[in-house]
Amino acid sequence: MKFFLPILCWFWPCLLFSQIKDTLFKISNNKPRVSPGISNSTTKNFYKPEILTSGFIDIINNGQVNASARFIRLFIGEPGKFAVPLSIYSGVSSNSFQNQLNSGSQRSNEQLINSFINPLSGLVNISSDGIIFFRSKEIKFTRTGFLYHQAIRILTGYKNGPVSDPSTGKPINFLNGVGAGGLYFQTGAWERGNAKNVGVFWFAGRYIICKSGKKQLKDIFPDPPTNGFYHGWSLGWGVEINNLVNIKAICYKYVKRPGIDRSQPIYQFSFNYSLR
Repeated sequence: MKFFLPILCWFWPCLLFSQIKDTLFKISNNKPRVSPGISNSTTKNFYKPEILTSGFIDIINNGQVNASARFIRLFIGEPGKFAVPLSIYSGVSSNSFQNQLNSGSQRSNEQLINSFINPLSGLVNISSDGIIFFRSKEIKFTRTGFLYHQAIRILTGYKNGPVSDPSTGKPINFLNGVGAGGLYFQTGAWERGNAKNVGVFWFAGRYIICKSGKKQLKDIFPDPPTNGFYHGWSLGWGVEINNLVNIKAICYKYVKRPGIDRSQPIYQFSFNYSLR
């Protein structure tokens, strides 16, 4: 677990000042939600917990499709003061648009190229993420801030080896830590003829690092040897308008990539959904 400490130390100052809620709720004209445990005699609506209310579907340029749902989003700390945002995701991936088997019965680990550099990937993903706006007291549509994300997740690879080995191609689940930080810009976005429902158009650039245990990867990437530390950057944009659209497009590029023969940029197009 030593390799998670640099990631946690890097983002700990961000958590100390994080009071981040979902982006659209900061600028919408809707009435504030009622937090659990806080009574309000003038409120007639009951609080509805955020359980399985949002998620996303990713389409990658190599044909991979990722689907993930946010199980729950919490804030740990003091309401209105110090609070740490915490989200739990659960996702699956499928190479349904390409041949999943390589070299007979041996499965490819190419899906890990996308999983390592995408902070929201993983069979189970426990994340703390948010945006620290540079002028947090002024609620405006056009704002800039610092974007951060850190997570511990479970990724899945397949054992590499000769076809004659019965264990070749069997799934291997392993822990991976990821951290990302960068600059964020947003401005208003709305549908023509409906300026009351104002959402956001955003643009973000991040630098991403991830780390896995060396022993965990020796059966997945036997040659060349790897220390499990990879990093790269991403540029992305998106449009979020309540009850209308929530899409994003992101380009990833490794600076140090896993031991897989692929150095081209990764393009991701996502459809986010919300059931709340």
